[in-house]
Parts: sequence; structure tokens; C-alpha cells
Amino acid sequence: MPTYVYKREDGTTFELMQGINEEPLEVDPETGQKVHRVITGGAGVVYKGTGWYVTDYKNKSNGTSSNGSAGKKTESKSSGNSSGKTE
Repeated sequence: MPTYVYKREDGTTFELMQGINEEPLEVDPETGQKVHRVITGGAGVVYKGTGWYVTDYKNKSNGTSSNGSAGKKTESKSSGNSSGKTE
């Protein structure tokens, strides 16, 4: 339920939790003064934590690649020769 700010005729303000579909107050129930709803730039959404990154919302791989392999690694055995030449 949103919290609305109302301003009285004398300039003082107060907050009131009201449903979105409820009509705005015209008179302060405590003082009887005329009031009007003040439009504020309230926070609306509060983000907590370290945030997120572009990669957080990309399609995650479920273990299969586009060619249908299930993430199998192909290993080649080498003879320890780093030049790639065989003798």
C-alpha cells in the first residue's frame, strides 16, 4: 500500500497510507484543515546488494551447445613436445 504525503493549509505535511484506488483526502481528519496530495519523487524501488551485471540475465547454458553436444571436452594427448612436431 503506498504512502501519500498531504499538505495542510498552514503548510505542514503529514503522511498517510492509502490504497491506490482510494480517493485523495480533502480534509485532514485530525485538524479539519483542507489538504491536497503532494506529488513526491519517492524512492519507489530500493536496490540493495552489489547490483547485477549484463551477464546475469543472458540465456544460461543448460549443458548443451548449439550443435547438440553435451559439453563434452575433446582431449588430445601430446607427447610432451610443445612445438607440436612428432618425431
